[in-house]
Amino acid sequence: MKIGKIQFPDKPVFLAPMEDVTDMGFRLLCKRFGADMVYTEFVSCDALIRGVNKSQAKLQISDKERPVAIQIYGREVDAMAEAARICEEASPDVLDINFGCPVKKVAGKGAGSGMMRTPDLMVDITRAVVKAVNIPVTVKTRLGWDNDSKIIVDLAERLQDTGIQALTIHGRTRAQMYTGDADWRLIGEVKNNPRMFIPIIGNGDVTSAEICKQRFEETGVDAVMIGRGSIGCPWIFEDVKYYIRTGEKMPERSFASRLAILKELVTMNVARAGERGGILHSRRHIAASPLFKGIPDFKKTRVAMLRAETVADLFALMDGIEQPIGDE
Repeated sequence: MKIGKIQFPDKPVFLAPMEDVTDMGFRLLCKRFGADMVYTEFVSCDALIRGVNKSQAKLQISDKERPVAIQIYGREVDAMAEAARICEEASPDVLDINFGCPVKKVAGKGAGSGMMRTPDLMVDITRAVVKAVNIPVTVKTRLGWDNDSKIIVDLAERLQDTGIQALTIHGRTRAQMYTGDADWRLIGEVKNNPRMFIPIIGNGDVTSAEICKQRFEETGVDAVMIGRGSIGCPWIFEDVKYYIRTGEKMPERSFASRLAILKELVTMNVARAGERGGILHSRRHIAASPLFKGIPDFKKTRVAMLRAETVADLFALMDGIEQPIGDE
């Protein structure tokens, strides 16, 4: 599989772009554990053009995380093209257009998955962005606006015609948000459309190595993108790659080694964003991590970790967690 001049290994696995999750520290960890490409948090084209510092900071990337994609969203042709040129100056390997975000403040204003209601405008924006830059442009979108308007099969062909070099499909409609099950049947239908020749990347409900391998086999997608399954669990990429390669589960890591990975993530975020900012940015990973599931009477400790305001306090709580029986 190739995107532009980027050659990926067989059955590549990507880290999905996620707001307040895929900061540089987390991307670097996922890259270390085998993610074949990582994506930034999505960036508002309007905020970029206005020079908003928070949005400009999202364009910071490291050579250690390459190949890396910057993702932008917006609802106006000229603004998206201008934002694309600004992003290109940050030297990403790929520029991705977000037509998939379902949250109200984005989709409700016609951007993100709100574009599923205006497919002609979506195509116009995509074409303008492709023309505006000299790096590969890709698109991430959903099946449609709701269950009665799943337009992805025809839309995929139209997006391909604009010159994009890969298409990621999340297997839900906007109306579903993140509820229900992702529909990989339609993703497979796009992939197996004889008129499609660009890589198709599947996304949605990939939370284990077994599910990832199954999606490759059932749909024939060129790559799989993992989103929520990676939050607080960057080692999922290593698990997936091992399982795809060997057909066996990777030997389970010790509780202590996984805890050390989460602490490293906190340390990286603090180094980048300061103590308060780094801790705040790490809380979602701590709250979602499967590492702490099943520990008896853990609620009080979890709440205390999410309220901790210093690294010393947070790490003291982490170090005081009693390891599950049988875990060394």
